[in-house]
Amino acid sequence: MWEPTLRFQFEDRAKQAHAARLGMWVFLVSEMLLFGALFALYAAYRTTYPAAFAGATRLTDLTLGTANTYVLVTSSLVVALSLAAARRALGRLAGGLLALALAMGALFLVLKGVEYSAHFREGLYPGTYYRYAGMPDRGAQVFFSLYYLMTGLHALHVLIGMIVLAWLAWLALRGRFGPDGDTPLELGAMYWHFVDIIWLFLWPMFYLIH
Repeated sequence: MWEPTLRFQFEDRAKQAHAARLGMWVFLVSEMLLFGALFALYAAYRTTYPAAFAGATRLTDLTLGTANTYVLVTSSLVVALSLAAARRALGRLAGGLLALALAMGALFLVLKGVEYSAHFREGLYPGTYYRYAGMPDRGAQVFFSLYYLMTGLHALHVLIGMIVLAWLAWLALRGRFGPDGDTPLELGAMYWHFVDIIWLFLWPMFYLIH
């Protein structure tokens, strides 16, 4: 069972767990500020180059983008189920579900890699490396610079989340979580849900809004 060392500044483990949750919320808010600034930058450039952004959106792979959306949303559900299982003292089930969510995260990165590779073959590079002859204007170059920056940063968060899920799955399989101790799993689930929510904003921005 997970029983963290009680730090001297806390009266009991309940207050320590509450502080951990608060700390995670503060961290997630800082991440929201980061992505919020990027969303604002995207909105500003989309206002500046509306036609180019609309055309460039059609060059992204809607099928792969939508598939990745289903993958992440499903993985978020799986992580929530793993937390519920851990709270019922079903450690092996919780660990198996976390491993499944980990596999879904890997699938997301594989599909994103396939999409990037297809774009590179067409010359859809970021910044000054942009070489797509079918849409040579400045707006399309800016669009794909933002596309790689924002989806790449999100992919990095997915990778970090996968590392966290792997550690949590290992702990769950060892029976470290239960009704009276699951704070690390709860915090990891919060982070994974945040990563999924960010994608739900990126998906329409880069795939749907023509």
